[in-house]
Amino acid sequence: MPQNAGDVNLRDWIGREQVAEDTITTAPIAALSATLDRDDLAPRDGDALPPLWHWLFFLPRTPMRDVGLDGHPTLGGFLPPVGPTRRMWAGSRLTFAHLPRVGEAVRRVSRVADVQEKSGASGRLVFITVQHDLHTPRGLAISEAQDIVYRDAPTLDRVNATPTAPQAAPPSTFSRVITPDPVLLFRYSALTFNSHRIHYDRRYVTDVEGYPGLVVHGPLIATLLLDLLRREKPEARVQTFNFKAQRPLFDTAPFSIHGHADSATSYRLWALDDQRQLAMQASATIE
Repeated sequence: MPQNAGDVNLRDWIGREQVAEDTITTAPIAALSATLDRDDLAPRDGDALPPLWHWLFFLPRTPMRDVGLDGHPTLGGFLPPVGPTRRMWAGSRLTFAHLPRVGEAVRRVSRVADVQEKSGASGRLVFITVQHDLHTPRGLAISEAQDIVYRDAPTLDRVNATPTAPQAAPPSTFSRVITPDPVLLFRYSALTFNSHRIHYDRRYVTDVEGYPGLVVHGPLIATLLLDLLRREKPEARVQTFNFKAQRPLFDTAPFSIHGHADSATSYRLWALDDQRQLAMQASATIE
């Protein structure tokens, strides 16, 4: 299939860069800690930012005039104009050289690494990989390859015909049950300035997108998975973390998160829906 949307060649966006700067502050850290029901001490200058919590920073500041019907910023600037499609953060691959500290200025260099357009059973698919590199005064801190998928909005029949995902294995050695109520989803949306309506607008998500309920944020599930490992190994330093979304989770039922040690430094993590179907799988290495 040609790599274009209309008369626009989407692959022309490969190599485009965007630079942003932010300072690690205490308020978002304390707020996410409360949202995850952690009993952390109040953050202070010099404290290391927990892994994945850099997603609380470098937030989009899109004017309302540039926000689309679904609540997302319209595309065509840094990211290519793929058209009116459904967006999903499909996964990321992260390496942590060191963690930014409270009070540090951080510079993020983002680059469109790849754009691929394909045709699948669910219709047109556009895969965009964005490389984010975060730098502190001490050098490269976090390297993240982020995969975003855009696909045609399905009919209700196609939504209800979502194929069954495989069971997760092996049996977990540590786990938690999460109740994704609207308050949790609202808090995470607010903390990440995420105005995507599928996470808080029930009428929109059911009537327009055809989902059965509010959608749990992919990065929230990933954060919960790594938080599960942090609770199990609180003194460990995370070196790498990879995750891939398999199917959406909704606020209509609790879900469970699980972990299993393959070795002293390698862990598998996953999330299951209320039918014990695999919703997200992840892996982490620690030292």
